[in-house]
Amino acid sequence: MKYTYTCLNPIADCGLNNLGDNYVRTEKLTEAKAAFVRSAKMDDMEVGEELLAVARAGAGVNNIPHADYANKGIVVFNTPGANANGVKELVIAAMLLASRDIVGGIDWVKENVNDPAINKTAEKAKKAFAGTEIQGKKLGVIGLGAIGQKVANAAVQLGMEVYGYDPYLSVDAAWNLEQSVKHCKNVEAIYSACDFITVHVPALESTKGMINADAIAMMKRGVIIINAARDALVNEKDMLVALESGKVRKYVTDFPNSTTAGKKGCLVIPHLGASTAEAEDNCAIMAVKQMRDFLENGNIVNSVNYPACSLGLPTKAGRIAICHRNEANMIGTFTSILGNAKVNIDAIANKSRGDVAYTLIDIDSPTTPELIEALASSEAVIRVRVVK
Repeated sequence: MKYTYTCLNPIADCGLNNLGDNYVRTEKLTEAKAAFVRSAKMDDMEVGEELLAVARAGAGVNNIPHADYANKGIVVFNTPGANANGVKELVIAAMLLASRDIVGGIDWVKENVNDPAINKTAEKAKKAFAGTEIQGKKLGVIGLGAIGQKVANAAVQLGMEVYGYDPYLSVDAAWNLEQSVKHCKNVEAIYSACDFITVHVPALESTKGMINADAIAMMKRGVIIINAARDALVNEKDMLVALESGKVRKYVTDFPNSTTAGKKGCLVIPHLGASTAEAEDNCAIMAVKQMRDFLENGNIVNSVNYPACSLGLPTKAGRIAICHRNEANMIGTFTSILGNAKVNIDAIANKSRGDVAYTLIDIDSPTTPELIEALASSEAVIRVRVVK
Protein backbone atom coordinates (compact mmCIF):
# COMPACT_ATOMS: atom_id res chain seq x y z
CA MET A 1 0.00 0.00 0.00
CA LYS A 2 1.28 3.47 -0.90
CA TYR A 3 1.23 6.29 1.66
CA THR A 4 1.61 9.93 0.68
CA TYR A 5 3.13 12.19 3.32
CA THR A 6 4.13 15.82 3.69
CA CYS A 7 6.45 17.75 6.00
CA LEU A 8 5.16 21.14 7.13
CA ASN A 9 8.53 21.90 8.74
CA PRO A 10 12.01 20.46 8.21
CA ILE A 11 12.13 16.99 9.79
CA ALA A 12 15.49 15.34 10.45
CA ASP A 13 16.56 12.90 7.76
CA CYS A 14 17.47 10.30 10.39
CA GLY A 15 13.74 9.99 10.96
CA LEU A 16 12.44 10.29 7.40
CA ASN A 17 15.00 7.76 6.20
CA ASN A 18 13.07 5.14 8.19
CA LEU A 19 10.10 5.49 5.87
CA GLY A 20 9.92 2.63 3.37
CA ASP A 21 9.79 2.73 -0.41
CA ASN A 22 6.00 2.70 -0.20
CA TYR A 23 6.03 6.25 1.22
CA VAL A 24 5.78 9.04 -1.34
CA ARG A 25 6.39 12.67 -0.41
CA THR A 26 4.10 15.48 -1.55
CA GLU A 27 4.37 19.19 -0.88
CA LYS A 28 0.59 19.56 -0.63
CA LEU A 29 -1.17 18.85 2.66
CA THR A 30 -4.43 18.34 0.77
CA GLU A 31 -2.88 15.32 -0.99
CA ALA A 32 -1.31 13.70 2.07
CA LYS A 33 -2.40 10.76 4.17
CA ALA A 34 0.21 11.66 6.78
CA ALA A 35 1.72 14.95 7.89
CA PHE A 36 4.82 15.65 9.96
CA VAL A 37 5.03 19.01 11.74
CA ARG A 38 7.04 20.91 14.32
CA SER A 39 5.91 24.52 14.82
CA ALA A 40 3.75 25.26 11.76
CA LYS A 41 0.29 26.57 12.71
CA MET A 42 -2.26 24.14 11.29
CA ASP A 43 -5.45 25.81 12.53
CA ASP A 44 -6.23 27.53 9.24
CA MET A 45 -4.68 24.95 6.93
CA GLU A 46 -6.92 23.06 4.55
CA VAL A 47 -6.60 19.30 4.91
CA GLY A 48 -7.75 16.68 2.45
CA GLU A 49 -10.24 13.90 3.15
CA GLU A 50 -7.38 11.41 2.84
CA LEU A 51 -5.45 12.78 5.83
CA LEU A 52 -5.26 10.01 8.44
CA ALA A 53 -2.73 11.29 10.95
CA VAL A 54 -0.48 14.16 12.02
CA ALA A 55 2.76 13.55 13.90
CA ARG A 56 4.22 16.42 15.89
CA ALA A 57 8.00 16.08 16.23
CA GLY A 58 7.93 17.49 19.75
CA ALA A 59 5.71 17.53 22.82
CA GLY A 60 3.49 20.61 22.53
CA VAL A 61 0.50 20.48 20.19
CA ASN A 62 -0.94 23.99 20.62
CA ASN A 63 -0.31 24.56 16.90
CA ILE A 64 -2.59 21.66 15.89
CA PRO A 65 -6.42 21.72 16.16
CA HIS A 66 -6.39 18.20 17.59
CA ALA A 67 -9.93 18.31 19.03
CA ASP A 68 -11.33 19.27 15.64
CA TYR A 69 -9.19 16.62 13.97
CA ALA A 70 -10.54 13.96 16.34
CA ASN A 71 -14.02 14.65 15.00
CA LYS A 72 -12.67 14.07 11.49
CA GLY A 73 -10.97 10.80 12.38
CA ILE A 74 -7.49 12.31 12.12
CA VAL A 75 -5.18 10.93 14.80
CA VAL A 76 -2.63 13.39 16.21
CA PHE A 77 0.62 12.12 17.73
CA ASN A 78 3.35 13.83 19.72
CA THR A 79 6.73 12.62 20.94
CA PRO A 80 6.83 12.97 24.74
CA GLY A 81 10.24 12.48 26.25
CA ALA A 82 12.17 12.61 22.98
CA ASN A 83 13.42 16.13 23.72
CA ALA A 84 13.44 15.77 27.52
CA ASN A 85 17.20 15.75 27.97
CA GLY A 86 17.69 18.93 25.94
CA VAL A 87 15.10 20.79 28.02
CA LYS A 88 16.55 19.39 31.26
CA GLU A 89 19.99 20.72 30.40
CA LEU A 90 18.55 24.16 29.60
CA VAL A 91 16.79 24.25 32.98
CA ILE A 92 20.03 23.42 34.77
CA ALA A 93 21.76 26.17 32.78
CA ALA A 94 18.93 28.56 33.66
CA MET A 95 19.44 27.94 37.39
CA LEU A 96 23.15 28.70 37.07
CA LEU A 97 22.58 31.80 34.94
CA ALA A 98 20.03 33.13 37.42
CA SER A 99 21.97 32.39 40.60
CA ARG A 100 25.21 33.90 39.29
CA ASP A 101 25.25 36.99 37.06
CA ILE A 102 27.17 35.24 34.30
CA VAL A 103 25.35 37.13 31.55
CA GLY A 104 26.09 40.47 33.19
CA GLY A 105 29.75 39.54 33.52
CA ILE A 106 30.04 38.54 29.88
CA ASP A 107 28.36 41.79 28.82
CA TRP A 108 30.85 43.73 30.96
CA VAL A 109 33.75 42.08 29.17
CA LYS A 110 32.24 43.00 25.77
CA GLU A 111 31.78 46.61 26.87
CA ASN A 112 35.40 46.82 28.04
CA VAL A 113 37.00 44.94 25.18
CA ASN A 114 39.28 47.91 24.33
CA ASP A 115 40.68 48.21 27.84
CA PRO A 116 44.35 47.11 27.58
CA ALA A 117 44.37 46.32 31.32
CA ILE A 118 41.09 44.42 31.30
CA ASN A 119 42.57 41.55 33.29
CA LYS A 120 43.29 43.89 36.20
CA THR A 121 40.10 45.91 35.82
CA ALA A 122 38.06 42.72 35.87
CA GLU A 123 39.36 41.82 39.32
CA LYS A 124 37.84 45.03 40.66
CA ALA A 125 34.62 44.83 38.62
CA LYS A 126 33.72 41.20 39.21
CA LYS A 127 32.20 41.88 42.64
CA ALA A 128 29.20 43.38 40.85
CA PHE A 129 28.47 40.03 39.27
CA ALA A 130 28.92 37.78 42.30
CA GLY A 131 26.11 35.35 42.98
CA THR A 132 25.20 32.28 44.95
CA GLU A 133 25.71 28.57 44.42
CA ILE A 134 22.88 26.11 43.81
CA GLN A 135 24.29 23.31 45.97
CA GLY A 136 22.27 22.99 49.17
CA LYS A 137 19.40 25.10 47.83
CA LYS A 138 15.81 23.88 47.58
CA LEU A 139 14.39 23.25 44.13
CA GLY A 140 10.66 22.77 43.54
CA VAL A 141 9.68 20.84 40.40
CA ILE A 142 6.03 21.26 39.42
CA GLY A 143 5.14 18.42 37.06
CA LEU A 144 7.11 15.16 37.13
CA GLY A 145 6.65 13.93 33.59
CA ALA A 146 9.50 13.03 31.25
CA ILE A 147 11.24 16.41 31.65
CA GLY A 148 10.42 17.07 35.29
CA GLN A 149 11.84 13.69 36.32
CA LYS A 150 15.14 14.42 34.59
CA VAL A 151 15.38 17.90 36.10
CA ALA A 152 14.67 16.55 39.60
CA ASN A 153 17.23 13.76 39.32
CA ALA A 154 19.92 16.03 37.87
CA ALA A 155 19.36 18.57 40.65
CA VAL A 156 19.78 15.84 43.28
CA GLN A 157 23.12 14.93 41.73
CA LEU A 158 24.14 18.60 41.94
CA GLY A 159 23.54 18.56 45.68
CA MET A 160 20.17 20.32 45.75
CA GLU A 161 17.28 19.47 48.05
CA VAL A 162 14.48 18.64 45.62
CA TYR A 163 10.72 18.85 46.14
CA GLY A 164 8.30 17.50 43.54
CA TYR A 165 4.59 17.99 42.94
CA ASP A 166 2.45 16.12 40.42
CA PRO A 167 -1.13 15.02 41.22
CA TYR A 168 -1.04 12.65 38.24
CA LEU A 169 2.31 11.02 38.96
CA SER A 170 2.43 7.62 37.28
CA VAL A 171 3.93 4.51 38.86
CA ASP A 172 6.66 4.42 36.20
CA ALA A 173 7.53 8.07 36.84
CA ALA A 174 7.71 7.46 40.57
CA TRP A 175 10.11 4.56 40.07
CA ASN A 176 12.35 6.74 37.89
CA LEU A 177 12.73 9.45 40.51
CA GLU A 178 15.67 9.63 42.90
CA GLN A 179 14.57 8.39 46.34
CA SER A 180 15.59 11.66 47.99
CA VAL A 181 13.03 13.71 46.03
CA LYS A 182 10.40 14.89 48.52
CA HIS A 183 6.83 14.41 47.26
CA CYS A 184 4.50 17.30 48.04
CA LYS A 185 0.75 16.76 48.32
CA ASN A 186 -0.03 20.29 47.15
CA VAL A 187 1.70 22.93 45.09
CA GLU A 188 1.54 25.44 47.93
CA ALA A 189 4.19 23.41 49.78
CA ILE A 190 6.59 24.07 46.92
CA TYR A 191 5.73 27.77 46.80
CA SER A 192 6.52 28.23 50.48
CA ALA A 193 9.63 26.06 50.77
CA CYS A 194 11.75 26.47 47.67
CA ASP A 195 14.56 28.79 46.56
CA PHE A 196 14.12 27.77 42.92
CA ILE A 197 10.87 26.78 41.21
CA THR A 198 10.64 25.23 37.75
CA VAL A 199 7.36 24.43 36.00
CA HIS A 200 6.83 21.40 33.71
CA VAL A 201 3.09 21.03 33.11
CA PRO A 202 0.95 21.36 29.96
CA ALA A 203 -0.96 24.56 29.23
CA LEU A 204 -4.52 23.65 30.24
CA GLU A 205 -7.34 25.85 31.46
CA SER A 206 -6.48 24.69 34.97
CA THR A 207 -2.77 25.60 34.66
CA LYS A 208 -2.79 28.81 32.60
CA GLY A 209 -1.52 31.69 34.71
CA MET A 210 -0.87 29.39 37.68
CA ILE A 211 2.23 31.40 38.59
CA ASN A 212 0.46 34.67 39.44
CA ALA A 213 0.43 37.30 42.17
CA ASP A 214 -1.35 34.99 44.62
CA ALA A 215 1.14 32.16 44.03
CA ILE A 216 4.12 34.50 44.24
CA ALA A 217 2.83 35.91 47.53
CA MET A 218 3.31 32.44 49.09
CA MET A 219 6.94 32.19 47.93
CA LYS A 220 10.19 33.05 49.65
CA ARG A 221 11.61 36.49 49.04
CA GLY A 222 14.35 36.21 46.43
CA VAL A 223 12.94 33.09 44.76
CA ILE A 224 14.13 32.22 41.25
CA ILE A 225 11.44 31.01 38.83
CA ILE A 226 12.12 29.08 35.61
CA ASN A 227 9.62 28.50 32.83
CA ALA A 228 10.79 26.22 30.02
CA ALA A 229 7.37 24.58 29.59
CA ARG A 230 4.70 26.97 28.22
CA ASP A 231 4.53 30.76 28.21
CA ALA A 232 0.87 30.73 29.29
CA LEU A 233 1.71 29.16 32.66
CA VAL A 234 3.02 32.45 34.08
CA ASN A 235 1.14 35.73 34.48
CA GLU A 236 4.06 37.82 33.33
CA LYS A 237 2.57 41.17 34.31
CA ASP A 238 2.41 39.90 37.89
CA MET A 239 5.95 38.60 37.46
CA LEU A 240 7.30 42.03 36.48
CA VAL A 241 5.74 43.57 39.61
CA ALA A 242 7.34 40.85 41.75
CA LEU A 243 10.74 41.39 40.13
CA GLU A 244 10.54 45.15 40.67
CA SER A 245 9.76 44.66 44.37
CA GLY A 246 12.52 42.07 44.84
CA LYS A 247 10.09 39.32 45.84
CA VAL A 248 11.35 37.37 42.81
CA ARG A 249 15.09 37.54 42.26
CA LYS A 250 15.16 36.32 38.64
CA TYR A 251 12.68 35.01 36.10
CA VAL A 252 14.09 32.78 33.37
CA THR A 253 11.77 32.06 30.46
CA ASP A 254 12.31 30.22 27.19
CA PHE A 255 9.47 32.17 25.53
CA PRO A 256 10.44 35.64 24.29
CA ASN A 257 7.77 38.32 24.02
CA SER A 258 7.46 42.08 24.37
CA THR A 259 6.32 41.79 28.00
CA THR A 260 9.55 40.32 29.36
CA ALA A 261 12.23 40.99 26.74
CA GLY A 262 14.82 43.38 28.15
CA LYS A 263 12.98 43.86 31.46
CA LYS A 264 14.73 44.04 34.83
CA GLY A 265 15.34 40.61 36.34
CA CYS A 266 14.22 38.70 33.24
CA LEU A 267 16.53 36.29 31.48
CA VAL A 268 14.75 35.59 28.21
CA ILE A 269 15.97 32.69 26.06
CA PRO A 270 14.81 32.41 22.40
CA HIS A 271 12.94 29.10 22.76
CA LEU A 272 16.02 26.87 22.80
CA GLY A 273 14.71 24.13 25.10
CA ALA A 274 14.42 21.38 22.49
CA SER A 275 16.69 23.03 19.93
CA THR A 276 19.53 20.56 20.00
CA ALA A 277 20.61 18.30 17.18
CA GLU A 278 20.02 15.28 19.40
CA ALA A 279 16.50 16.33 20.42
CA GLU A 280 15.46 17.05 16.84
CA ASP A 281 16.80 13.67 15.75
CA ASN A 282 15.07 11.84 18.59
CA CYS A 283 11.75 13.56 17.88
CA ALA A 284 11.95 12.79 14.16
CA ILE A 285 12.75 9.11 14.75
CA MET A 286 9.95 8.73 17.30
CA ALA A 287 7.39 10.58 15.13
CA VAL A 288 8.13 8.39 12.11
CA LYS A 289 8.03 5.19 14.17
CA GLN A 290 4.61 6.06 15.61
CA MET A 291 3.25 7.13 12.23
CA ARG A 292 4.36 3.90 10.56
CA ASP A 293 2.88 1.77 13.32
CA PHE A 294 -0.44 3.54 12.86
CA LEU A 295 -0.57 3.53 9.07
CA GLU A 296 0.76 0.00 8.56
CA ASN A 297 -0.63 -1.74 11.67
CA GLY A 298 -3.45 0.51 12.89
CA ASN A 299 -1.88 0.81 16.36
CA ILE A 300 -2.02 4.08 18.32
CA VAL A 301 0.79 5.12 20.68
CA ASN A 302 1.23 8.63 22.13
CA SER A 303 -1.80 10.23 20.54
CA VAL A 304 -3.14 13.43 22.08
CA ASN A 305 -6.68 13.08 20.73
CA TYR A 306 -7.31 9.31 20.51
CA PRO A 307 -6.71 6.54 23.08
CA ALA A 308 -3.73 4.21 23.02
CA CYS A 309 -4.83 0.99 21.33
CA SER A 310 -2.88 -1.91 19.82
CA LEU A 311 -3.23 -5.43 18.45
CA GLY A 312 0.45 -5.80 17.58
CA LEU A 313 1.39 -6.87 14.06
CA PRO A 314 -1.48 -7.88 11.76
CA THR A 315 -1.05 -11.60 11.16
CA LYS A 316 -4.61 -12.52 10.14
CA ALA A 317 -6.31 -12.10 6.78
CA GLY A 318 -7.76 -8.70 7.57
CA ARG A 319 -7.54 -5.81 10.03
CA ILE A 320 -10.03 -2.96 10.30
CA ALA A 321 -9.55 0.31 12.22
CA ILE A 322 -12.59 2.35 13.26
CA CYS A 323 -12.69 5.88 14.70
CA HIS A 324 -16.06 6.49 16.31
CA ARG A 325 -18.02 8.32 18.97
CA ASN A 326 -17.77 7.04 22.51
CA GLU A 327 -21.32 5.73 22.65
CA ALA A 328 -22.94 2.66 24.19
CA ASN A 329 -23.15 -0.64 22.29
CA MET A 330 -20.70 0.27 19.52
CA ILE A 331 -18.86 -3.03 19.96
CA GLY A 332 -22.18 -4.87 19.76
CA THR A 333 -23.00 -3.01 16.55
CA PHE A 334 -19.69 -3.94 14.94
CA THR A 335 -19.79 -7.59 15.98
CA SER A 336 -23.39 -7.93 14.76
CA ILE A 337 -22.45 -6.56 11.34
CA LEU A 338 -19.51 -8.94 11.08
CA GLY A 339 -21.61 -11.86 12.33
CA ASN A 340 -24.36 -11.18 9.78
CA ALA A 341 -21.69 -11.18 7.08
CA LYS A 342 -20.41 -14.58 8.34
CA VAL A 343 -17.04 -13.03 9.17
CA ASN A 344 -15.13 -14.58 12.07
CA ILE A 345 -13.45 -12.19 14.54
CA ASP A 346 -10.01 -13.31 15.66
CA ALA A 347 -9.23 -10.39 18.00
CA ILE A 348 -10.70 -7.04 18.97
CA ALA A 349 -9.37 -4.04 20.91
CA ASN A 350 -11.46 -1.06 21.94
CA LYS A 351 -10.43 2.04 23.88
CA SER A 352 -12.13 5.36 24.54
CA ARG A 353 -10.94 8.86 25.28
CA GLY A 354 -13.46 11.53 26.12
CA ASP A 355 -16.04 11.80 23.36
CA VAL A 356 -14.21 9.54 20.89
CA ALA A 357 -13.17 5.91 20.77
CA TYR A 358 -11.07 3.61 18.63
CA THR A 359 -11.62 -0.01 17.70
CA LEU A 360 -9.26 -2.46 16.00
CA ILE A 361 -10.63 -5.74 14.67
CA ASP A 362 -8.70 -8.69 13.24
CA ILE A 363 -10.74 -11.02 11.04
CA ASP A 364 -10.03 -14.42 9.50
CA SER A 365 -11.06 -13.44 5.97
CA PRO A 366 -10.22 -10.56 3.63
CA THR A 367 -12.29 -7.38 3.91
CA THR A 368 -14.81 -6.47 1.25
CA PRO A 369 -16.21 -3.07 0.17
CA GLU A 370 -19.66 -4.19 1.30
CA LEU A 371 -18.38 -5.01 4.79
CA ILE A 372 -16.63 -1.65 5.15
CA GLU A 373 -19.74 0.17 3.93
CA ALA A 374 -21.86 -1.64 6.51
CA LEU A 375 -19.46 -0.76 9.35
CA ALA A 376 -19.43 2.89 8.26
CA SER A 377 -23.23 3.12 8.12
CA SER A 378 -23.67 3.99 11.82
CA GLU A 379 -24.03 7.71 12.54
CA ALA A 380 -21.59 7.29 15.42
CA VAL A 381 -18.80 6.09 13.11
CA ILE A 382 -16.34 8.79 12.07
CA ARG A 383 -14.01 6.79 9.85
CA VAL A 384 -13.43 3.16 8.86
CA ARG A 385 -10.05 2.16 7.46
CA VAL A 386 -8.81 -1.10 5.99
CA VAL A 387 -5.36 -1.63 7.51
CA LYS A 388 -4.94 -5.03 5.87
